[in-house]
Amino acid sequence: MKENRRDRDEEGRARSARPRDGLGRPLAYGVPGVERGPEGVVRTPGETLREAQRLLDAGMPFHAHEVFEDAWKSGPDAERTLWKGMAQLAVGLTHAARGNATGGARLLSRGAGAIAAYPNPYGIDVAGLITWARELAGRVARGEEVDAAREAPRLVPLTH
Repeated sequence: MKENRRDRDEEGRARSARPRDGLGRPLAYGVPGVERGPEGVVRTPGETLREAQRLLDAGMPFHAHEVFEDAWKSGPDAERTLWKGMAQLAVGLTHAARGNATGGARLLSRGAGAIAAYPNPYGIDVAGLITWARELAGRVARGEEVDAAREAPRLVPLTH
């Protein structure tokens, strides 16, 4: 009989110890992968946006999704839908870059819908993100290939 043990973190929660690539795909044990950030980090909204943008720009939207997930789990209840929507945008880009057109388009659209109720919180370019997500969802649904780093959205407008 095959033994089926799950990897656990220090607190005993199930957490895969397998390395992952930049798009979050599991790699074989022992293969070098992209270092994963710690989970459950409480950041300010500005820190969340800066870290997520850094990861998006590096072509690592799966890892940016985890940063947004921390924000939705640790932030105020009134902002949960915002941060969850941002996470959905990042994981939608992840699926699109992995070639999962259906999942990518669906999550991009769902994320755009979730953030629409928030009028530019923390300088987030909500209108720009919604336009980006809808355009990318359409391209993905038509079967266009996606490069995560080239398609990374700007979360907040650049200031000079």
